[in-house]
Formats: sequence, structure tokens, C-alpha cells
Amino acid sequence: CCCSFINFYRDQDLRKSFTDSLEEDIRDFLINEAELHTYDDLTKVNPVTPSTVLKCLQARYSAKVFYTHAGCTLVALNPFQPIPHLYSLDVMREYHSAPQPQEFKPHIFIVAEEAYRNVQGQVEPINQSLVVSGESGAGKTWTSRCLMKYYATVATSSQKCQDTVEKIERRVLGSNPVMEAFGNACTLRNSNSSRFGKYIQLQLNGSQLLVGASVQTYLLEKTRVAFQAPNERNFHIFYQPKNSVFFILPILAGLLQLGNVDFRPASEEAQTCDLDEHSKGTADLLQVPLDELQSCLIVRTLRAGKQNVLKPCSQSECSVRRDCLAKVIYAQLFDWLVTFINNSMCADSSMWCNFIGLLDVYGFECFLLNNLEQLCINYANEKLQQHFVAHYLKAQQEEYVTEGLQWSFIQYQDNQGCLDLIEGSPSSIFSLLNEECRLNRASDAKQFCVRLQKELSDNTSISWDKFSKQPHFTVAHYAGKVSYQIEGMMEKNKDPVSPELISLLQNSQDSLLHSLFADGDRESEGSRGHSKVVTVVSKFRNSLESLMKILHSTTPHYTRCIKPNPDCRPLTFKREEVIAQLEACGIVETINISAAGFPIRIPYGSFFQRYGLITNTRLTVQMNQMNTPLSPTGSEMSNQAVLGSAVEDVLNVLLKRRGPNSTLSPDDNNNMVHCGRTKVFLTHSLLEMLEEHRNRVRSQKAFCIQCCWRRFQTRQRNLRTQAATRLQAGVRSWLVRREIGKWHKAASVIQTRWRCWRAWMDALAEAELDDAEDFKEKEASSVLPKLDPLLKERGSVQLSSIQEPVLVRGWPIGLVMASAPSVTVSLTATGFQQIRSMMACLRIPFRNGEYKVKTNQFDVCEGVASIRAQFYFFIFRFHFHFSF
Repeated sequence: CCCSFINFYRDQDLRKSFTDSLEEDIRDFLINEAELHTYDDLTKVNPVTPSTVLKCLQARYSAKVFYTHAGCTLVALNPFQPIPHLYSLDVMREYHSAPQPQEFKPHIFIVAEEAYRNVQGQVEPINQSLVVSGESGAGKTWTSRCLMKYYATVATSSQKCQDTVEKIERRVLGSNPVMEAFGNACTLRNSNSSRFGKYIQLQLNGSQLLVGASVQTYLLEKTRVAFQAPNERNFHIFYQPKNSVFFILPILAGLLQLGNVDFRPASEEAQTCDLDEHSKGTADLLQVPLDELQSCLIVRTLRAGKQNVLKPCSQSECSVRRDCLAKVIYAQLFDWLVTFINNSMCADSSMWCNFIGLLDVYGFECFLLNNLEQLCINYANEKLQQHFVAHYLKAQQEEYVTEGLQWSFIQYQDNQGCLDLIEGSPSSIFSLLNEECRLNRASDAKQFCVRLQKELSDNTSISWDKFSKQPHFTVAHYAGKVSYQIEGMMEKNKDPVSPELISLLQNSQDSLLHSLFADGDRESEGSRGHSKVVTVVSKFRNSLESLMKILHSTTPHYTRCIKPNPDCRPLTFKREEVIAQLEACGIVETINISAAGFPIRIPYGSFFQRYGLITNTRLTVQMNQMNTPLSPTGSEMSNQAVLGSAVEDVLNVLLKRRGPNSTLSPDDNNNMVHCGRTKVFLTHSLLEMLEEHRNRVRSQKAFCIQCCWRRFQTRQRNLRTQAATRLQAGVRSWLVRREIGKWHKAASVIQTRWRCWRAWMDALAEAELDDAEDFKEKEASSVLPKLDPLLKERGSVQLSSIQEPVLVRGWPIGLVMASAPSVTVSLTATGFQQIRSMMACLRIPFRNGEYKVKTNQFDVCEGVASIRAQFYFFIFRFHFHFSF
């Protein structure tokens, strides 16, 4: 007993000393208020407590710094006023082109760029989701708008298919104000509150270019068309100027006129509708018959067996039918608008391979009067909070323990109990509400409240105020307690639509309104069985489950939007308002886990496949061993061991190559990296080091590849040059040989012709020689007296001085050649004179004289044979000259 008392007091002393030490650390930290705004990441705050985190955020907000990293999430404080140049195109390009955007100041563009680079496949390309959460008025819609603008800017920077890309960009950005006009409204807490949830998929092709987008919507608050709380407004579209609503203006105007239709209590049961100008205006704008419109509003058709019975409606029932008609028209119009937007900008499935999703849902709501709409909205926020808790807080810590890390479990706020209360089985609020709606009986709020107390009394997340006159229940959400009114909840969950109302709209002459209800697929309250009623809660739960499946299949990036003050005043910071939101979304727990944990978790195989090139080639053998088929006898453990050693070698090489000034101590290494059983756990800083070193190694390898490729190209170019030279030489030699062959052939022809002609001339000369001897002797006696004086005087004779004509007639060539005397004659004539001189020379008649014929035209001095050869050559050349 004494030991137990001693241990008790010892524990009390330890707790007190720890508390005193923590308070002292907090005081020391808060002393330097001038430096609090410099903490870009709240994981660097020491110690991490709600007060220190709140003080840092307040200091940064006062310094007009609205974004702060909180580990794996981003905290965004709403300034409630425009901030110049904070979201400009230059800022977008700066964050997009930065090698390490994390080195810049915290911004929503850092989250956007990180998701965009993850799609490009930093480790494993996977679809991304950006979840923007926060309560109403915290700035979620504006943040989503900035994200869409960022992706429309950076994902369309390529010049390829620029026209198509710009077209998609305009449509994606242009869809935002249209959907906000039809789905947003002014509420007490937010002047631009989203009254529906939307998940936008930005579709990217293999080159990470924006090629399309699609929009999925969740739970439009269509009751706002018929009813608005005091100081609240209808959807924005009803206050837009006429020129901005185009062809849907008549339908919207008809809804406004329908809302003005009033009903009066009448003495006769069948007369309850005021036939005023509003009902007539509604019929004209919706292009439906006035009598049919009035009949649908005041008369209800009941089916009794095989007959239809018409029953007049009371004043309250007429108001319900009027509101139901307005809600169903607006809901169908909104769905048509979303479908039209999707058809105009959604790309074919073959054109895109990855997507980045932007989730913008209604924030947590708590009003004076809360009903089914607020229950569904807060249920959606509970599901998102559970996804955040499961992904960041719970799954990470469980994985640390499974992988063998030394980890002390950090407690966090789990909202699983609240979700079990709302959607659990077999008994929950949704299940009991659906059962009540499927029963064929009138709705009774008090009876349903009693049933809730009976079925759900064991759940600590629900409570009741016994002194309240109105039936209600209170749910303890993660963001606070909310009291819900039961009155009217079951009717809203049924969402009944009378068949006569659908028939009325199908007969409308307005083409758009007729097309909205032409299919007739919408179930009405008279056409569906009570056991098959599809309630609003069921449809919303199914759509939310499909959304959660998408989020689980993607890599999420959370942005926590914080509302600094409830009055939406610019640059006003309310500590109580902010601390409640920080505690609700678990920011402090997130910071602690992020500061002590490892946000990057990569399997050994993926890690080595990406970063194995940092080491030498000997690890390739180990990788090949890992890729061999696993045997069923425990070889998986050996392969994981091989991979683990390979990963450790990569990390050791990285740390050694950073140099002596950058060497990390073992303690730092343990804080930055840890190798588990199947995965390696890293911090963002070490991942940046790995990526930087990998890029450097890739640059070196790329340079080596470029050198080898240039060398190969040079060798190929030289070989091609040598081959071309050889080819040209071969072609030239072939051409020369072909030309010489032609010359040889022509010379052979000439020689043959020449021999034939010479033989013929010789034969002709021999035949005429005998007949011409007498004639030559007579001629010589007449010529010699004329030549003797000249020869004696000069020793030679110039044939040009001989008076023409010397001869009486010409001699045959053969005879002349055979009988030519040896007379030396100097031929100096040219041109035609040369021809005449040659002919005169050949006509010398004496055979036995001492004369020789000498020509200076060809620089030869020969006898008769020379004269004959020269003459033949001359005649041959002369003949060819004049022939060509």
C-alpha cells in the first residue's frame, strides 16, 4: 500500500514537472513575437501546442501571409479581401518553373504543382486529388477556382494543338461562374456559399496537357428555390441581368412567378387557388395550359383499384405541390446544365490517361434551424474527415509499426462513432429515416423522435433536450454539436413528385423544358411502390460512396481553409473562432505526426528502379536476382533482403557523395530516412536530395550518350564520305571507259573507211596511169619554161605567184600522186588560198624532176607520200568541218 502511494505521488510529480517544463518551453517560444511570422512550416514550431500554432498563424495573418504548411497539409486563412499579385500569371509561372517549389513561400500553387509533378511520374504516376475542406465561408470555392486557373495555365503551355488547348481552357474556366450562378447562394455565414458539392476531374494526356474535364455534382439544395431563411437569398442566377441567362430566362422567370402564386382557404374545398396574374404568368412562361397548371396545383389524383379519384388539396398541400414543382424544374435544369458542360469539355477516354481531381464541397454548417440538408452536408464533411484521419493519422502510424519503425503512437480524434451513428447498420439515423419513409403512413415527427431515442440511446454521439417543445436530436460532430429539427425531415427525404406534375411538364411547348422531362424516367410518388422508394439520403449516400472510392484510388492533397472571423471582416483574426476550427480538423495532431514521421513511403522495388542508377553497376546483378520468379519456399524474404541492402547502398552513396561539408550525422540520417521491412521511409528534404542527385547522374549519362552518339554520327559521316568518293571515282572511270570505247569504235570505222577509200584510189590511179602519160608530157613542155627562171633565181617557187589558171583541166588524184615530181615548194598560203595552192602543187606534171613539194602548214617536209597524206588529212578535216 505504501509503495502504491509512493508511485502515485511520483507520477503526480512527473506530470507536474512535465507540465511546468512544457509551459516554460511555450513561454520561451512566444517571447520572440517578431519571429513568429517567419515559420513557413508549423512542424518547425517547438513545442507544438494549440497555443503556439495559433500564435504563429495570427502573426502570419497580421503580416498578410495567408498560407502556412502544416506537415502534409496546407493551412489557408481567408483574408476576406483581394490581395494584389498573389494569384497572378507571373506567380503561377514562377512556381511551375521552379526546380524545387517547396523552397518558395507557402502557397496553394505549391500543392497544385506537387500534384501535377506526381502525375508526371516522380516515383509512380498515379491520379491525384486535391481536397479543399473547411467550414462555410472559409474560402474553399475561391481556392478551387485558383487551382483550376493554375492547371489551365501550366497544363496548356505547349504550342502543339494550341487552338484545341485554348478552347478547353476557356471552357473549363468558363464553366466555373456558370455553375456558381446556378449552385451558389448568399447565406448568413457566406455571401457565396456553395449549395452543392462538385468533384472536377481535369483530364491530362500522356504529355500532361489538359485535354478535357468533367464535373460530378452532389446534393443540390433545391429546397432553396422554394424557401430561404431570413436574410438569405435564392440562387445567384435569379439575380443575374437578363443578357446573361439567354434562352433559360423564361424558365427561371416562370419559377419566380410560380413562387408568387398564393393559395387561400376557401369555403368550398375545390377552390383554393387565387387565379391571379402570377399563375397566368407562370403558365405563359413555362408554356403550359393554364387550366392544367391550376388543376395540378389544387387537385390530387389518387388511384383506387383500377380507377383514378380526384381529391382537392388543402391550402398547405397546395403550397407543398407548388414548391415541389419549382424544385423539380430547377433540379432538372441544373442537371441538364451540368450535362451540357460535361459534353462541351469532356474528352474521349482514349485521349487522356490521368487526371487531377478538385473536390469542392459545402463546409460544415450549423444554423439556428437545421434539417435534412444540414445533416447531409455535415455527414459529407464527416466522411472527408474520416478519409483524412484514415490516410494521414491512422494508416501512417499503423504502417510505421508494421514496418518495424520505433514509433510512439500519437493519439488523435477519431470520428468513427459519429459516422456509425449517421450511417451505421443495423440501426442509424439514415436507416431509421429510410424505414420511416417507406412505411405507408403519415409522417409523425414526435413518433420518429421517440424511435430514435429507443434505437440509438447507446451511442454517445447523439443527445436530446428533454425540455424542448420541438422534436429534435443533437449530434456531436468532429467540428461541434449541431441540433437538427425532425419536423419536415421525412417529407424532404421522400422527395415526392406527383405524376400529374410530370405529365404537365412533358406537355410544355417550351423545347428545353419539354426535353428535361421527355424521357419520363423520373419516378413519381404514384408510379413507384412504397417498398422501392429511393430516398434522398440513399441517393446521396451512394454518390458519396462513389466519391470516396475515387479518393481512395488517388493520392490526396489536403488544404485546410480557416475562417478567421464569423462576420467575414477583412484582416480580422478571432482567436476563439480559429482555435475551434484547428481542433476540429486535427491540425495539431497532423503537425506532430508529420514532424516525427516520414511522409514519403516507397517500396524497395520502386525505389531501386528509380534511384538505382546513383550507384555503380554491380547492383544491377542484385536487381536481376530480384526479378527472377519467386520460389514458394520463403524466397520472398531473401529477395526483400537483397533489395534492402541495395537501397541502403544507394542511400550510403548519396550521403558520401555530398562531400565533407554536407555529411549527415547518424542521428540526422535516422530522422531523414528509415528502411523498413518492405519500404523505405523518407522526408521531403531527403527526397529532394535524391531527385537532385538522380538528375545530376542522368545529366552525366545523357552527356555520355550524346558523346557516343556524336562519335557514331561522325564515323558514319566519314564512312559515307569515303563511300561516296569511291562511288564517284568508279562512275567517272566508267564514263571515261565508255567514252574511250566510243572513240575506239569511231576510229575503227574511220580506219576501215580510210583503207577502203585509199585502196580504191590506188586502183583508180593505176588504171588511169597508162592513158595519161602522153598527156602529161605535153603539159610539162608548156609549164617548165615558166618555172625555170624562177627556180634559178630564188631556189624555190611561191605557188601563189603562178598565174592562174596553170592547168587546163584537173588530174585524178591517184594519177597526180603517182606522177608528182620532186619539186620543193613553200606553201605559205592560208584559208582558201591554201586550198588553191595545194591543188596547184598536186597538179605539177613532171615525174622525173628534182623538185619537192614542201608545206609549212603541218611542219613536215616529205616527198610525194607526205603531200598525199597531208592532202588526205586536209580533205578529211575539210569534209568534217563543213559537214558539222
